Amino acid sequence: MRCPFCGNDDTQVKDSRPHEDGAAIRRRRICGACGQRFTTIERVQLRDLVVIKADGRRVPFEREKLARSVRIALRKRPVDAERIERIVNGIVRRLEAMGETDIPSRDIGRLVMETLREIDSVAYIRFASVHWDFRDTKDFADILDTISASVSGEEGSDFAPDGAKDKD
Repeated sequence: MRCPFCGNDDTQVKDSRPHEDGAAIRRRRICGACGQRFTTIERVQLRDLVVIKADGRRVPFEREKLARSVRIALRKRPVDAERIERIVNGIVRRLEAMGETDIPSRDIGRLVMETLREIDSVAYIRFASVHWDFRDTKDFADILDTISASVSGEEGSDFAPDGAKDKD
């Protein structure tokens, strides 16, 4: 592992421990050249995922972009950072378990929305407003009606605003 301070390739692992409920390993390292200490986190990666955008572009899947989107949706909500990390890990595992390397962005968005809907309805609405590219307050009113209907047990709990399209 290259030292982030001096660029030296010779670093030593001083300590390793499980991280993120065993889904990753946290390693403390020290550089042989400059003596600086730093931490790395290793995760299992089953396959390289490619995201197919709505316009047909193909881009590498970025775990950090997914994590950032989930953190933004859950900002100032009663969900701690460790739980957010578990949520992101679970979504990534589900994506990898699909068995496909090419995944449409709309499928990733739906998976995130399913997860957020179970956790926090405000975060779900925040994410949906970006994912479905809400244009006016009617879109928000429609999704709120749908959530209210699903809480009271009525039909029609799968919401997508009129003319909704998944946004990249």
